[in-house]
Amino acid sequence: MRLRNVAGSREVISESRFVIQNPKERKNRWNELFGNSNPIHIEIGMGKGRFIMDMARLHPEINYVGIEKYSSVLIRGIQKMEVEELPNLYFIRMDAEEIVEVFGQEEVEKIYLNFSDPWPKDRHAKRRLPSREFLNRYNEILSKEGNLEFKTDNKELFTFALEQLEAAGWHLDQVTYDLHNDEVMMEGNVMTEYEEKFSSIGNPIYKYVISR
Repeated sequence: MRLRNVAGSREVISESRFVIQNPKERKNRWNELFGNSNPIHIEIGMGKGRFIMDMARLHPEINYVGIEKYSSVLIRGIQKMEVEELPNLYFIRMDAEEIVEVFGQEEVEKIYLNFSDPWPKDRHAKRRLPSREFLNRYNEILSKEGNLEFKTDNKELFTFALEQLEAAGWHLDQVTYDLHNDEVMMEGNVMTEYEEKFSSIGNPIYKYVISR
């Protein structure tokens, strides 16, 4: 469930130094923004920012970009960055459908999808972030050795996501239907807000790691 509209959130976002205002102008030039040649990892649908901020804090040798469509959610991440600024992290407010206009070929080394909107109606299947349509987009920006990690508590969405892989030319590297009881895949796991909430009430967390 999305947060309700937050008054003034768009104005705060448009003025924040943590948000890239014209991301399409950064295509093929993201490392110039960070001032180094470190690998770039992105989270699509970053929510309130807990996961990507934790990752940026743990891995200063990696550059992170958090992407969020909803202003009312992104503003929470901005508020956290105002308390603890992380030099290897920036945010973008945009629709993920524009991803190939923002990142160049092989410019990204890792993509995270965490607890994405399931878009449960069949007619909305193409909007699901692990859909074949989106996998084709990710294929354009991800490095040859790059991979994608997807976590969800929605079994139907996870089943759908697995069914999309072969036709899109991707394959499974790792998969689990109960992440928090999988010793191997839990190693180094960083939780999102939703993951903590759902796992605390006993919901299994599904996860895969895929590559081309």
